[in-house]
Amino acid sequence: MKVDARGRACPEPLLMVKNSLEEGEKNLEILVDTNTALNNIMRYLKNKGFITSTEEEEDYFIIKVNK
Repeated sequence: MKVDARGRACPEPLLMVKNSLEEGEKNLEILVDTNTALNNIMRYLKNKGFITSTEEEEDYFIIKVNK
């Protein structure tokens, strides 16, 4: 599932990710465009034990999540 949180102010990107995970999604591709959102989401996912990888595009980041 893709979560496009570009252009959204914190904490909305993190809440979008939390909601997707609570709905049972196990594989996510998260798009964010700020370092703050990237750091907050990565910290949350690490604390929850998710496996993540990140890619940097020209003006946004892609976080790939697997459980």
